[in-house]
Amino acid sequence: MKFKNSEKLYQQGLEHLVGAVNSPVRAFASVGGNPLFIKKGKGSKIIDVDNNKYIDYVLSYGPMILGHRNKNVEKAIQKALRNGYTFGASTKNEIKLAKIVCAAFPTIDKVRFVNSGTEAVLSALRLARAFTGKDKIIKFSGCYHGHSDALLVAAGSGLATLSLPGSKGVPEGAVKNTLIANYNDLESVKKHFEKHDDIAAVIIEPIAGNMGVVLPQGNFLKELKAYVNSKNALLIVDEVMTGFRSKFGGAQELLGITADITCLGKVIGGGFPVGAYGARNEIMEMVAPLGDMYQAGTLSGNPIAMAAGIATLTALKKQDPYEQFNETANVLERILLAKAKKYNVAIEVNHFGSMINPFFTDKAITNFQEAQQSDTKKFAIFFWEMINNGIFLPPSQFEAWFLSTVLSEKDIDKTEKAIDKAMKAVANM
Repeated sequence: MKFKNSEKLYQQGLEHLVGAVNSPVRAFASVGGNPLFIKKGKGSKIIDVDNNKYIDYVLSYGPMILGHRNKNVEKAIQKALRNGYTFGASTKNEIKLAKIVCAAFPTIDKVRFVNSGTEAVLSALRLARAFTGKDKIIKFSGCYHGHSDALLVAAGSGLATLSLPGSKGVPEGAVKNTLIANYNDLESVKKHFEKHDDIAAVIIEPIAGNMGVVLPQGNFLKELKAYVNSKNALLIVDEVMTGFRSKFGGAQELLGITADITCLGKVIGGGFPVGAYGARNEIMEMVAPLGDMYQAGTLSGNPIAMAAGIATLTALKKQDPYEQFNETANVLERILLAKAKKYNVAIEVNHFGSMINPFFTDKAITNFQEAQQSDTKKFAIFFWEMINNGIFLPPSQFEAWFLSTVLSEKDIDKTEKAIDKAMKAVANM
């Protein structure tokens, strides 16, 4: 493949865009080379500005679960556009989408829509502090919850991709109330509670998707929930990535836990900027205008995003693709393991629902420290070989691959051929 036009746009972008990108992982820092610029997408495919076609396993990092330009979503967007873009006032579709979300999550009575996952999380933290009257938060190393100051420590894929331990510009005071625990390690949580009596909440990704795909082990989540609540603290479950990706609702239900506060995003906006946080009435009624926890946003509940979200969730409810997602993920896992074995390449594959990720290591991955032992040089070779064979993957070892409902058997066959070539290239590095 040739990337002449992407390279040209990259050079142009350097003049007025930071690193020629608007989100760091798009810069391809961990895989080398210049980033690709995408022109359009349809179904399971995207096409770059050099007219190279790819099967898309990035899916805008999750939202495009129905594939690109789904006809029902596009029709809903066009209808909404004819009525206006934004009003700074309430619209009927906000109520309709809220009803769908609340019905899908037994732990949510009321929801507040915002503009991004970052907004959802920072609002949920404020709400937890307001409800408990405490200040400190526990997060897990490698879990990413957006780029708000208080959580931009030990934050997974974006920072790991750039080999940054944290972020400049985050003052010490902003993170003084943030405590770090180890994923799948309840004892690391207990140690914090033993030292501090002012912990408001623990926040966690039920499936950690920003250190690859890392699953909770054994009864970790159930024991975590019970312990946190026994200490009069709240469990915030960040389902920005996992919401509606493993079932119609949240991964928390499949994993047997009940969040006190749930954060959502990505899929619920159907490709448009959106986020949400929700909880039982007792907690949500502390939010303005009902309560004293203030949070606002000019474009929150944007009518175009609401229309896209309603159409996306309606289609998912009708299609119920989750069993097929599991089957497809199992097929991809078998392919990855078989091709790796063929060329004597050590890998581990983790998947959950419609999320999957291979790690270039011979050890099981259950936390961020283990994920960081993966061979990122091998991943970079694998990545570019996949690109050159028409498969678009996240340009980071620490990002999940996502599946869409429009992924076909032909797509899987092409993916298998590409994986074979990519594993061979890794073996010959």
